[in-house]
Parts: sequence; C-alpha cells; structure tokens
Amino acid sequence: MPTPSLISEPTSQGAEPGPLEQVSALLTEWIPTPSLQALVLLGLALILAKVVDWLVTRTLILWSRKTHTDLDDKVVALLHGPILRSTIIAGLWAAFSRLELSDGALSAVHRLLVSAALLVWTLFGLRLCTLLVRSAASNPKRFKAVEQRTYPLFDNLGKLALIGASIYGLILVWEIDATGWLASAGIAGVAIGFAAKDTLANLFAGVFIIADAPYQVGDYIVFENGTRGEVIHIGLRSTRVVTRDDVEITVPNSVIGAGRITNQTRGPSSKLRIRLKVGVAYGSDVSEVRRVLLAAADGVELVCKSPEPRVRFRLFGDSSLDFELLCWISEPAERGRASDALNTAIYEHFATAGIQIPFPQRDLHLVTGGTESVGK
Repeated sequence: MPTPSLISEPTSQGAEPGPLEQVSALLTEWIPTPSLQALVLLGLALILAKVVDWLVTRTLILWSRKTHTDLDDKVVALLHGPILRSTIIAGLWAAFSRLELSDGALSAVHRLLVSAALLVWTLFGLRLCTLLVRSAASNPKRFKAVEQRTYPLFDNLGKLALIGASIYGLILVWEIDATGWLASAGIAGVAIGFAAKDTLANLFAGVFIIADAPYQVGDYIVFENGTRGEVIHIGLRSTRVVTRDDVEITVPNSVIGAGRITNQTRGPSSKLRIRLKVGVAYGSDVSEVRRVLLAAADGVELVCKSPEPRVRFRLFGDSSLDFELLCWISEPAERGRASDALNTAIYEHFATAGIQIPFPQRDLHLVTGGTESVGK
C-alpha cells in the first residue's frame, strides 16, 4: 500500500522537482521507516512552531509599538498559544500522512485534527471577544453603545455567535445531517419570540436608546403625558426617572422608544427658558408694565443675566392685557423655585407701581316684568 502524503509528486517526468519534493525525497532516502519519518516530522513541527511563533509575534510586537494603546499588545499576547498549537497540529497531520494508514483512518485523523484546530481558534476568539468588548466599554466616548452596564450583553452575544459558528464548522467537518436540529431550533426560536416579545421589544429599544443616546443619566426629560423628572438609570429593559415629587417611576424602554421625549438638559445650552403669563387691567401703561416686569426679573438671583429676560405683549384678553415674561435659568431642576420667586417679585412690583391684576368680569342682564336691569 502506498504511503499517503500531503506532498504532491512531480506532475510530469523530467520536470524540475520543487523544494517540497526534494525534502520528501531526502526524508525517504535518509529515513526509510515511515514511523521514524513521522517522528522526525513531528520534531521538526515542534521546532517550526517555536520559529513561527517568534517570527509572527516579533513582527506584531514591532508594529504594536507604533500605536498609542495597549490593546494590540494584549492581542499579541493571546496569539502565542494558538500559533504554537496550530503549527503542532499541522506537524501531526504531516506525521500521520507518512504512516501506512487506510483511507478511512486517515480521514478520521484529518477530521480530529481539524476539529482540534477549530477548538484552538474558537477559544482564542472567545478571549479576543472579551478583550475587545472590555476595551470598548472602558472608552464610552468612542463607543457609545458599549458601556460598563452593557458589557455583559455584548460579551455574551459575541461569544454565542462564535460558539454557533464553531458548532456549524464541526457539523461541516464531520458531515453531520443537521436538518432536523435546524428545524427544531427554528420552531423553538419562534415559540420563544412569541412568549418573550415584550421583553425582546424592551431589550432592543434599550440597545437603541444607549446607542442613539437621546438622553443620559442626570438629564431632565418630559414624557408625552407631561411627567417630568431626572433620569437616574438607563437599563436594557427600562429607564428609571425621579419626578419633582421625589417619586421614582420605571418606564419600559419600548414605551419610550415609541413616544416623543423632550430633553430639557440637552441642546446648544443646558439653560432652560421658563414662561410666565401675566394679565394687567385695560388702561394700564404698556411701557410701564414692560419696565416693571423686567425689573422684577432682574431682582431674582436664579434668573440668568444672559440671555436677558424678555417681555412679550401676547394678546387682548377678555378681561386683561396678556403679557408673557420669558426668563432663562441655569438648570431645569430650578424651574419651580424660579417660578415661585418671579411670581412673588411680580406681585410686589405691581403693587408698588399701582398696576392692577384684573379678575374676570361679566355683564349680567336681568329681565323682570318687561323691564331690563343691568348688573355687573
């Protein structure tokens, strides 16, 4: 029985033999016994593994010194084991190919060695996945979607993808019919999807919220129903907000993702503008009202000097001339205190200036015995 070999013979007579053919011929000439040839090839593989590992890692170390991060140094450190083991596995295959094995035995050895190589690089991929996700989580300014609290999610998702790909590779190597398994997995996936649709909706919405960052912890947001509060936690399933009543509410991320959220903290400036509607009696001096309102705003410490407060004459009301005082405050959390201080100052300044704040008035017509009387 001819000895199986990975080294091809010359394709035509008289052709110049290549380096591999020459090495094979020398090995056969010097060591006629196949078992000894296998041992020699295995020893050469061990030596070659060290040489290849040194050359590759040395080159990568020189390249990594040019960068400003230690991530590439850690990747190079992880490569030592896989490079050594892969070269040894290649040497084992070369050694087994010199032995007088049947086609079935040689095929089984080939599958075992390929499976071992797949296992080696799968373990490397798992460690590399953890390293990359951890590095991304430590730099949230560059990778907004990956943070310390979302690190386990992305780490587990990456590892599951690698393990799934490795299992699929083993199925191909061993030529296993996985049709039934895939069908069962599909049915199970559909069942799980229907059973956990709300949880999955919140999970995906949480990932999108973290990636898109419409708000962050510490921001003041307002929901569509008017609820307003400070964000204290953004999770994968829900967001927690503390209202101005010091009540913590938990809102599912799917609800937030489907609604409109007003962020009072973000924007070109962190300042918040507040509007105070003020009505004065008909006959009041409009210029005097403007001056008094601005003087009242200037006396409140919480009101920003820049931008300056403004007064707008909005409309003619049923019983009053309606003005609006526009002021800016430094933080959204100060809106309640600032409104209280401004209302107090406006009332005191109006009383000093003699400006009346009217109350609603109606004319009442009474008809009695054919005569009409008018009252207010």
